[in-house]
Amino acid sequence: TLSPFWNISLWVALGVSTALLPVLPKQWGIVSFLVSLILRAIYTIGLTPALLLLGSINLFNKLLFLVSFVGNQGTFARGYKAVVMDLLFIYHLGYALICVLGLFVHEFFYSFLLFDLVCREETLLNVIKSVTRNGRSIILTAILALFLVYFFSIIGFIFFKNDFRMEVDPLLASGGADLLCDAKAADSSSENSCPASPSKSLPDEDDGVERVCDTLRMCIITVLNQGLRNGGGVGDILRRPSKEEPLFAARVIYDLLFFFIVIIIVLNLIFGVIIDTFADLRSEKQGKEEVLKTSCFICGLERDKFDNKTVSFEEHIKSEHNMWHYLYFLVLVRVKDPTEYTGPESYVAQMIAKKNLDWFPRMRAMSLVSNEGDNEQNEIRSLQEKLDNTVTLVSQLSSQLYELKEQMTEQRKNKQRLGFLGPPQLNHHHIPTH
Repeated sequence: TLSPFWNISLWVALGVSTALLPVLPKQWGIVSFLVSLILRAIYTIGLTPALLLLGSINLFNKLLFLVSFVGNQGTFARGYKAVVMDLLFIYHLGYALICVLGLFVHEFFYSFLLFDLVCREETLLNVIKSVTRNGRSIILTAILALFLVYFFSIIGFIFFKNDFRMEVDPLLASGGADLLCDAKAADSSSENSCPASPSKSLPDEDDGVERVCDTLRMCIITVLNQGLRNGGGVGDILRRPSKEEPLFAARVIYDLLFFFIVIIIVLNLIFGVIIDTFADLRSEKQGKEEVLKTSCFICGLERDKFDNKTVSFEEHIKSEHNMWHYLYFLVLVRVKDPTEYTGPESYVAQMIAKKNLDWFPRMRAMSLVSNEGDNEQNEIRSLQEKLDNTVTLVSQLSSQLYELKEQMTEQRKNKQRLGFLGPPQLNHHHIPTH
């Protein structure tokens, strides 16, 4: 039952969510409407009928999903081996089985449906993968820890059996009788309806303390249960020895070795493997998101390839290489009659049948091709200008060289002319006569 205020509030919430259903975004509008409808149904028809109704709707929805899933995937057409190996189909089949158990056996089984959130949320799925991805390493390290616990249990059973004493809280044998007597006393008006309980004796020194290492099996269970759960190891539950005892040094070494080897090294190895795996999964996720943000899904070109171009990267992934347009084209090729294919559609259909992706424009884009053509034209124009300048310079040098040649020729002629007109005179020495 509800107070009038909350009753009216639920009706108002249902009406408002129904009115805002076409206005709000699809997901939030449906969620708000379903929540208000479920709460209103629980307080209108009762919890059990509402649970039966929701369970029936959920089971019917899941069966329809399984039928559509099998039809789209062609699970049974691939054989029973493919059915067993298809983990996604097995998962949805188990989901439907849980719905059946919750509807016809007990409502407790509905609680298992909450684990569907793990499969839907990628972060939670990475948490599970951090344990299962390196499961072999974790299992082998856990086996090593069991071996060490077994060795320490044997040592404790042989040398420190009397130190394994634990305080326990036993249930009183007369507890049930006391409760029954109290119940009778509440219904009876007489004060002496229950016999007087015998007085308890004073507790001895060893009351509430048990020996937990009298057998090797019990010693292994104690070390495994108490040693791994205590921060200081098995030494936290053992008797505190006196320094005068002969095995005091051995006991200190035993406690320290268990603490350093099992608690600090082995358990931290397991935790380190899990934490490192989770960090690797997070890095992989960030890397994938970075690739999707900085590169085209169709051609694989990165964002920097479109810097200083006529088409930006955002325009390229929205108009030139829109991945949804390619998906629509693939669906068109699959559903269209092959006799009505055009040339490109026929080519793409043959490539899809061969599972060949060469028809995708890998590392190519029309905008970059046109820009490359313009760049080539500009380069050719600049080369032509450089060639013209070089030809002009060569002609100038040729003319200068010709002029220099003419000057050299003229100078040679002048020298020859001077040689004919005035030859150099020789010095004659006259010999005196006697």
